[in-house]
Amino acid sequence: MKNVFFILCLFLIFNLSADAQNNKPIVISTKSSSLVFKVNSRKKLEQVYFGARLLHEEELASLNAKTHDAFISGGMADQFEPAIRLGHADGNPSLDLQFSELQSQKKDENVTLTTIQLKDPQYPLEVTLFFESYANQDVIKQWTEIKHHEKGTVTLKNYASSMLHFDAEQYWLTEYTGDWAKEVAQTENRLGPGIKIIDSKLGTRTNKYRSPFFFLALNRPAEENQGEVIGGTLAWSGNYQFLFEIDERNSLRAISGINPYASEYQLPPGENFSTPAFIFSYSAAGKGQISRNMHDWARNYGLMDGHQPRLTLLNNWEATGTRFDQESLVALFDGAAKLGVDLFLLDDGWFGNKYPRNNDKAGLGDWQEDKSKLPSGLGYLVKNATDKGIKFGIWLEPEMVNPKSELYQQHPDWILKLPNREEDYQRNQLVLDLCNPKVQDFVYQLVDDMMRKNPGIAFIKWDCNRTMSNTWSPYLKDKQSQLYIDYTRSFYKVMERIRKQYPHLPIMLCSGGGGRTDYGALRYFTEFWPSDNTDGLDRIYIQWGYSQFFPALSIAAHVTSWSKTQSIKFRTDVAMMGKLGYDIKVSDFKPEELQFSHNAVANYKRLSPLIWQGDQYRLISPYQSNRAALLYASKTKDKALLFYYNLNPRSREIFGKVKLEGLDASKRYLITEINLMPGVKSALTEHGKILSGDYLMKIGLGMTTGKPLPMSSSLVELTAQ
Repeated sequence: MKNVFFILCLFLIFNLSADAQNNKPIVISTKSSSLVFKVNSRKKLEQVYFGARLLHEEELASLNAKTHDAFISGGMADQFEPAIRLGHADGNPSLDLQFSELQSQKKDENVTLTTIQLKDPQYPLEVTLFFESYANQDVIKQWTEIKHHEKGTVTLKNYASSMLHFDAEQYWLTEYTGDWAKEVAQTENRLGPGIKIIDSKLGTRTNKYRSPFFFLALNRPAEENQGEVIGGTLAWSGNYQFLFEIDERNSLRAISGINPYASEYQLPPGENFSTPAFIFSYSAAGKGQISRNMHDWARNYGLMDGHQPRLTLLNNWEATGTRFDQESLVALFDGAAKLGVDLFLLDDGWFGNKYPRNNDKAGLGDWQEDKSKLPSGLGYLVKNATDKGIKFGIWLEPEMVNPKSELYQQHPDWILKLPNREEDYQRNQLVLDLCNPKVQDFVYQLVDDMMRKNPGIAFIKWDCNRTMSNTWSPYLKDKQSQLYIDYTRSFYKVMERIRKQYPHLPIMLCSGGGGRTDYGALRYFTEFWPSDNTDGLDRIYIQWGYSQFFPALSIAAHVTSWSKTQSIKFRTDVAMMGKLGYDIKVSDFKPEELQFSHNAVANYKRLSPLIWQGDQYRLISPYQSNRAALLYASKTKDKALLFYYNLNPRSREIFGKVKLEGLDASKRYLITEINLMPGVKSALTEHGKILSGDYLMKIGLGMTTGKPLPMSSSLVELTAQ
């Protein structure tokens, strides 16, 4: 039977390849989109279409459109940016890729893997394009593998994961930029002739200034519910690059992958170089649909435990900083219990003995409990938390080291730093050389030893607070140009080991805020910390930006004292849009604030399946109004939750009704405002009424009565009757 199956597979591959060479289109489809290639008479693979799904594939032969070399190579006839560029073992800088083989494998009812192999007719070198299509999510994942059997080493200079071609009258690019505490600021601009690049060269914490995702709109600016839009992101935690180039014919090529900056890669014969995946989706109905596509894909395929519950928590950082002892921490457990959260998270400052971690200048790398602060060890805290009915979690920054540490003194060869230059510090620390297998073992052993000694630890916050600078690896020696790639791969190797041993331990991906927000890392993490900025107003914009590509359960959002002028209700309502937590001194709460917060946590736990797994609809953008509105609707459309915020309305500014989305027009919904302060009654006119989905989507809710108050908010629950 095995031989029969093998023969059938060969027969299928042969026929697919023969069909391709006979000019039959190669179609990668989802339920709403088609990406189409063909092989021309010169054996070149061409992209002939990408857009709304064509129902009758036989009509593809009638397409009268521009064709484009699907994966353009450098050193040949094309004079614009290539997808791949290399130097052969004999020094020849050219590459000619011709179609060789096509395979298609239906992995299940939803996922199909299509592979297209290209070969150079003059050299034993092959490039394979992989397309994994997720039909129900309308998402395609693309990556590339390069392999050769030349007599020496091939030097890879450019090695894109994806190249896509577009032909439209205009192109509009939405990108997300910022800095620490002002992440993912959204801007949109029309692309003109020439090159536009979104990239990072930071090594670690690579998303600090620019985020690795974008929207590309065809013919007009991107809208939430209208227009042709492509949204894409790269599953890579290292240096990345998105390059957009418009040629003399007004055609656009979009190239996505690892940033080739300072990253020539020496590929020996027989070894395989695999690029990270570019994950993208097409919509003929605006950005909102792409976001819902990406959220669904992430929960099913891109995010660790995407359908499992998340833990609400209380963090001690704002209450204590690094100045605490074990009894003061145990006292904070009462605040967590009063709120009703699941877990207490101990942040930075619990480790180091010779160099105690009393500030950010010492101790990083010395992962022993500070005996002066925690004489009874972490186990004492775990037990006391358990006794009070909550779980216990802990902060780590395993990839980093302070010069003032035992680790630095004992292993100077474990640190990324130039041998003949001064050390360059960020936050008084340096980066460990994860390229070194001994360092990988050290980081893994840190986590494994801690968990074996304290199996009750239920959560880890994994931080990474600096980028790479003055970078050189003692381990890589004469292969320094591979550092950025090898470091990221080594980070993944460590996480794979940890996940093999602790497959479902919740771990937050933190990186000085949103320095790592990508699906390369999120395979191993349950959530990420989007920003150290927890001001309620700023967080509306920050969480709005991340919501374009990441589902709510992955976006950690905490109620803090960052802003002293915003009400506890406003800050809580904002945090409930994501994965709720607290970083605040609960003992400072007024009685009514504590009662409100306890009730809010109860509401959140009751409604969290809707927030985490529901379809998200962005109704009113803070970029276009002095208010913002966002709604989560259940897949069955029997439940919805509306988040509404007044921001900084002008004097006498009048706001209209908020038209809802995602409801069933034929169903009738009970409207209930929740998360009210104790003793406060709802001012919502429709509170307590039952209205049809048709009415709510066409007429809407009057969320603002009278003069809108700055920094005010409402949560409205809709329940089908």
